[in-house]
Amino acid sequence: MRALIDACVLANFSLCDTLLRCAEPPSLFEPRWSEQILVETVRTLESKLHWPQSLTASLQKELRTHFRDEWIEAFEYLMPAMRNDPKDRHVLAAAVHGQAATIVTFNLRDFCAEHLEPWGVVAVHPQDFLTGLFRTNPRAVMLRISQQASERNRSLDQLLQILHASVPRFAEEVARIAQGSGVSQFPVGEAPRA
Repeated sequence: MRALIDACVLANFSLCDTLLRCAEPPSLFEPRWSEQILVETVRTLESKLHWPQSLTASLQKELRTHFRDEWIEAFEYLMPAMRNDPKDRHVLAAAVHGQAATIVTFNLRDFCAEHLEPWGVVAVHPQDFLTGLFRTNPRAVMLRISQQASERNRSLDQLLQILHASVPRFAEEVARIAQGSGVSQFPVGEAPRA
């Protein structure tokens, strides 16, 4: 499953980290983005979230190093045919050109179904996208979230509290499963049975 990740999602660091961990081999989905999406991401991180340029440069380097094949290029020829919000036509054009049937975005209002349906694309909130991944493969998602928490020197509960701000239903569903399975008793690298 290919999914184009919008800049508003890439700029949400903990959420982006969770999504990209789910895309690492063995991948639960294939992420896609464009240079223009990355430019928007960096602009948001620096101007609105006050990240230093050294940190955004590091993020770009990591994306280029670990996700070399995820970049969509030469999609601009499709932009005049797009009918969604003008500022986000590049996103839909990139999704269509990159054969991504899903756009993961917080900005659902800019991607009306009537504009996406002719292209076979849907826009999905990150919480619904992650919840779908979790329900499909709870063990793999739980493992990756547990690793993320450990590598960020946080407990699983702390990470889920951070994610709750952006994707509350997903965080609550993971917390419910984790509490029911005693995930806090599992060492790093081992996931509970789901």
